[in-house]
Amino acid sequence: MLKELRIEGAHREDHDGGGPPKWVWALIVAVVLLAGGGAWAWWWLSGNKPVPVQTATVRANGQGASADAVLQATGYVTARRMATVSAQMTGTLTEVLIDEGFKVKKGQVLARLDDTGLKAGLAAAQAQAAAAEASTGQLRAQLAQAEADARRQAELSASGMSTRQNQEQTATAVKTIKAQIEASLRQAEAAQAQVRQARVNFDYATVKAPFDGVVTARAAQVGEIISPLSAGGGFTRTGVGTIVDMDSLEVNVDVNEAYIAQVKADMPCEAVLDAYPDWKIPAHVVAVIPSADRGKATVKVRVALEKKDDRVVPDMGVRVSFLATKPKAEVAVVPGVLLPPDALAQRDGSDAVFVVHDNRAEQRAVKLGADVGKFKLVTSGLKAGETVVVSPPAELKQGSTISNKE
Repeated sequence: MLKELRIEGAHREDHDGGGPPKWVWALIVAVVLLAGGGAWAWWWLSGNKPVPVQTATVRANGQGASADAVLQATGYVTARRMATVSAQMTGTLTEVLIDEGFKVKKGQVLARLDDTGLKAGLAAAQAQAAAAEASTGQLRAQLAQAEADARRQAELSASGMSTRQNQEQTATAVKTIKAQIEASLRQAEAAQAQVRQARVNFDYATVKAPFDGVVTARAAQVGEIISPLSAGGGFTRTGVGTIVDMDSLEVNVDVNEAYIAQVKADMPCEAVLDAYPDWKIPAHVVAVIPSADRGKATVKVRVALEKKDDRVVPDMGVRVSFLATKPKAEVAVVPGVLLPPDALAQRDGSDAVFVVHDNRAEQRAVKLGADVGKFKLVTSGLKAGETVVVSPPAELKQGSTISNKE
């Protein structure tokens, strides 16, 4: 009976000597880990919480619109005089004497075409002209003889030793030869005209510069066929190269038609090339083109640059500021960047700014110069185009994560 009341091992509770069960210890470890993780997360989030700030991009001193600018527009540098130079005949190139960037003078030889056939044609025309002149000379000699015969016949007829018929025949011979000489002279003139035409065609084999300028493109190579009409199809070039008169460069800008009434002829301007943002070029309005672009709602304005410079080339992007008054004489610009005063902070007793990189604040010491209008001039420690924090809060420090205020 006692043996039947014994509990088998599979049904017994494992108390391990009377201590707490294993699941209790597991629960205690889990609670400790969660508490530690929460404390660490609270510490990390409290130290790396994004700081909401406002930012601004700094620009170089001297860059940007003038204070008295009434309007700004963008456009491109264009050339009023530009030509793709070609021969006036179809032929094969034997010489190309230009390349991109070459400066050329008016009348300078740029290329030569095969002139073998033209040279032969000129020689034939010259030979025909020489033959016509020789024929005229022969007829002049015959005329001299005929006039002498006519004089003798007139003397003989006066003395009764010759008939009147002989006298008339000699006189007619003189008139006939004179007519032949006149016809020969006309033939000689025609031959000389053919010589001139052959010489002009021969000159067409030489391509010359139509004006002073710079070669901006070379379009053909030796051995290629060129034609002003591209008669040979896709394998025939229409020109040797493109020449631009750099003295004819100007700026074409598109002005919104809502503000075009503010733009007048001879209005002073300042042009700033995208390639040289610190260089202001004095300019003035040449004309307002009386035509609007209905797609863009703009009107084209021609602006003349008052200073010529090799740095200005066609198709450069440019920003034009239309001024209320003509700017004063140029003043030397102090190198540096213009900083909004609110972006300047005091850290550890020195001037500093916070530069934004990858949504983090980088504390940077700066050196200041004289104020430029309402801006602080930073002479070192900051570059144009960098983004800085405006009115940095006290909790902002090196490496702080930031977010832009809405």
